[in-house]
Amino acid sequence: MTLYICLMVAVVLSDQLLKFYIQQNVPLNVSYEVIPDVLSIGYVRNFGAAWSMWLGQRWLLSIISLVALVIFGYYFKKLHHNWGYGLGFSLLIGGTLGNLLDRLFSGYVVDMLELDLINFPVFNIADCALTLGVIVILITMLKDDEGII
Repeated sequence: MTLYICLMVAVVLSDQLLKFYIQQNVPLNVSYEVIPDVLSIGYVRNFGAAWSMWLGQRWLLSIISLVALVIFGYYFKKLHHNWGYGLGFSLLIGGTLGNLLDRLFSGYVVDMLELDLINFPVFNIADCALTLGVIVILITMLKDDEGII
């Protein structure tokens, strides 16, 4: 379980440190190409959720995040003995905390990673952790005889 908690902390720290670096070093709404035609780094403030849905709903999104953390925490505690669930829920908890901290302290989520090879919304490390967490849990559920419920 210690390894999973370290992963949660690593996700939150790396997410928050990169966001801090971006806010200090990249002008708002400006991006710089890192890998030509593949990846850019920019600074965008997202006042909503994914794809800027629910714009301006800071408190609703914060409450949803808190409820999600309770649910993720419950299933993490129940299923962490299975490495797939432990890994998946660790990523979900870390990612949720990373974006929740932004909402609570700034009123918006800092996004900075831009995929130039496809038309995709700007995202951050917390978003990557959330996506990977869902994928890991889905794969684990497909392979698990007991199931999550």
